[in-house]
Amino acid sequence: MMRRRLALVALLAVFGLIVAACGDDTTDTSAATTTTAATTTTEAPTTTMATTTTEGPTTTVAPAAAKICQVTDVGGIDDKSFNETAWRGMELARDALGVEIAFLESQAATDYRPNIESFVNEGCDLIITVGFLLAADTAQAACDFFPQMFAIIDQSPYPGDPWGAMNNNGTPDDASDDFPEFNCDYSKLRGLTFATDEAAFLAGYLAAGMTQTGVVGTFGGINIPPVTIFMDGFVKGVRYYNTINGTEVTALGWDPDTADGLFTGNFESLDDGRAFGENLNDEGADIILPVAGPVGQGTAAACQERGCMIIGVDADWYLTVPQFGDVMLVSILKNMDAAVLNTITNLVNLGAVGNLYVGTLGNGGVGLSAYHDFEATVPAELAAAIEQIKADIIAAGGLAAFLTPPEG
Repeated sequence: MMRRRLALVALLAVFGLIVAACGDDTTDTSAATTTTAATTTTEAPTTTMATTTTEGPTTTVAPAAAKICQVTDVGGIDDKSFNETAWRGMELARDALGVEIAFLESQAATDYRPNIESFVNEGCDLIITVGFLLAADTAQAACDFFPQMFAIIDQSPYPGDPWGAMNNNGTPDDASDDFPEFNCDYSKLRGLTFATDEAAFLAGYLAAGMTQTGVVGTFGGINIPPVTIFMDGFVKGVRYYNTINGTEVTALGWDPDTADGLFTGNFESLDDGRAFGENLNDEGADIILPVAGPVGQGTAAACQERGCMIIGVDADWYLTVPQFGDVMLVSILKNMDAAVLNTITNLVNLGAVGNLYVGTLGNGGVGLSAYHDFEATVPAELAAAIEQIKADIIAAGGLAAFLTPPEG
């Protein structure tokens, strides 16, 4: 219970930061909805509307609560990581705003479109799809069923960047013959994206400072941008540690320069997670970052047997898979729950989903968890250096700017 309370306190703090940071993108009321959204009060999630008849007494009718629906990727709703974190945002919205929530799990990529259509037919006010792999189906559905409102995690509306190419008004650009989707209006489709490389950079710096073998490692589930962005930041963090401290820590499993690395090819097999973890450990890695959802639990199990450490992704794995807490150095947080709650709040209060969202260290959309069992093990000097680097990345306006040498 204590871990769950700590998680809720941390999330409320993060959501406060995100709402403050997203003020500009949640005040656009031009995108009207054709549904009736629930309003909130301090005592009840819905308001009452008085109606009268010529023959009977005055009655009260409560408007229906907004229905919010989530379509998962193949990892499943209880993956202890990606989909589950997004679903937690749905549960928070239900509890705070009184909305109705539902989900459909995708067992294969062929389920994405049917699941989306099922929710359209059910009359969901907002459909949230979880993951880059659902991008094409989500974009096509947003076109086919306009003005149905959508949000997708890990992608701005696809293909391309319609905010730049279309100005969100359905006006095609010169590429419309090649991409007829540009004739669609994506103003009802919100992208929820995350600069996870910023937080992963801090984790890489930490790993480089904590390794006893001088070797750390990483691998991914599938070679897609939302996975490789973690691996990019992690390896760059190791390299930065070497530059600052004159060390030669080796990072296995990914090369940001060639975009080549290790991938299991799935987000489901714990056996693959164990095998990849054991292989990296055999090559000397004593700290491993698996970016593969539940697959990483197989790596954690291997590390418990072999004495290596693990870095979690998306959620705080110390809380979501506490059986591996003794090998969990830190987790790279991707606060999808707060972004989902923010989007649903927009719908309820404004009748719109809002503009493109980007979670950063600065707005609390990404970050590092506590060190938990390793709190006393991480040297104070290393912990302080990581906090300073975090502040410097925020001040610079992002990781790329932080790593760009000053002119002259």
